[in-house]
Amino acid sequence: MAKSLTYGLLVAGGILIMIPFFWMLSTSLKKQWDVYLFPPVWIPDPPQWQNYPQALSVYPFHVYLFNTLRISVLTVLGTTISSSLAAYGFARLRAPGKDVIFVILLGTMMLPYAVTMVPIFMLFNRLGWVNTFKPLIVPAFFGNVFYIFLLRQFFLTIPPELEQAARIDGCSSFMIYRRIILPLSVPALATVAIFEFMNAWNDFLGPLIYLSDEPKRTVALALAYFQGSARIGPQMHLMMAVAFVVLIPELLLFFFAQRLFIQGIVFTGVKG
Repeated sequence: MAKSLTYGLLVAGGILIMIPFFWMLSTSLKKQWDVYLFPPVWIPDPPQWQNYPQALSVYPFHVYLFNTLRISVLTVLGTTISSSLAAYGFARLRAPGKDVIFVILLGTMMLPYAVTMVPIFMLFNRLGWVNTFKPLIVPAFFGNVFYIFLLRQFFLTIPPELEQAARIDGCSSFMIYRRIILPLSVPALATVAIFEFMNAWNDFLGPLIYLSDEPKRTVALALAYFQGSARIGPQMHLMMAVAFVVLIPELLLFFFAQRLFIQGIVFTGVKG
C-alpha cells in the first residue's frame, strides 16, 4: 500500500512537472491569438508547423546556437579535466595542510556572484577579453569548487588497494589518475559534464556582461532580445517555438546520459 502511494505521488509529480513543457510545445504550434483563448486549447487543430521556420528567421539563431554550443563544449571539457585533477589531489595525494585548503575552498562557495562580478569584470577588461568568448571559457579550465567536491566524494569510494597495486607495478600518480581513477569515475564525470553543459547552455548573466556584439550572442541572451523585439511584437507562439528549439539539446543530453547521471549522484554521497 505504501509503495503504491509512493509511486502514485511520483507519477502525479512527474505529470505536474511536464505540464509547463507540454504547454510550451502546444503554444508553439498555435496561431497568434489562439494563445489567449479561454478555456485554453491544449491540442492545436491544425498545428502551425510554420511557426518554427518563421521564428528562427527573425534572428540568425543558427549563429547563436553555434556560439552557445562552442562555449558549452569547451566549458565542459575544461571544467571536467581541471576539477577531476584537483579532486584527485584532495582525495588521494598526501600534502601538509590539504584538508585546511579544502575547507577554505569549500568556504568560497558562500561568496555570492555579485561580490566577485565587478572585480572579475575589471580583470577581464584589463586583459582585453571583454566582447570575446574568453571570459566564458577560460575560467572553466581552473576548476569549479562544487564539482571538485562532488568528484572528491566519488574518488573516496574507489578502493585504495587498486592504486597501491598500480604503484607496485611502477605507475606514477598521473598514470593512476588517467588509467584507473578516470575509467572508474565515468558516472561522476558524466554528472559533472551534464551539470556544466546545462549551466553554460542556460547562462544569461555571463554573456550579458561580456558580449556586446550581436553576432556573438548566445541563445539565452538571444531569447531575451527576441522576447522584447519590436520585430515580432506580442507573438508568444513564436517565442515558445524558439524556446522549444533551444531546449532540445538539453533534453537529448539528459535522455541519453540519465543512467550515468543517476549513478553519479547516488555514489558521490557514499563516503565523506
